[in-house]
This record gives sequence, C-alpha cells and structure tokens, in this order.
Amino acid sequence: MSDEQKAGTARAARLFDVRRVIGGLFTVYGVIVTILGIFDSQAAIDKAAGLRINLWIGLGMLALGLLFLLWQWLRPAEAPEPSDIPPAGRLPE
Repeated sequence: MSDEQKAGTARAARLFDVRRVIGGLFTVYGVIVTILGIFDSQAAIDKAAGLRINLWIGLGMLALGLLFLLWQWLRPAEAPEPSDIPPAGRLPE
C-alpha cells in the first residue's frame, strides 16, 4: 500500500470516528439548551423547584461534547493495517 493510500485510509478513519459525531451533537445541543436556560421564564424555574435546570444540563452537555472532541483530537483514530482486515467473504478465525 502506498503512502498516499495510507493517508487516505487514515483520513477516512478519522472522518467517521464516532467520537466526532457524538461530540459534535452534544456540543450543538449543549449550546442550544444553555441558551434556553439563560432565558428561562420564571414559571419554568419555579416548575424545576427554583433550579435553572436547562442551564445546568446545557452546560453539562456542552462540557461532555467538548470532552469527546478533545479526546478525538488528542488520540486520533488510526486505520487498521491491511493484514488485520480479513478478505471479503471470509470470516475471521
């Protein structure tokens, strides 16, 4: 396998890394819920026993999403070696 093919395989492995998808979704939803929590009405705060639940849950989701993205950035996914991949139609033994 040439260096160019290895680079393409590694790029594809990083692109489809599930940590990127989970981190991105939690980050986006965390931002949305945090903004909703900042602008909660008094009725919503009273309904949650005086706690700005949307704000705290949004901040938690945002932190979790950023942790996933940081993890993916610090330890990127590596493509498996071609010898580790079984040929098409054969199950590993």
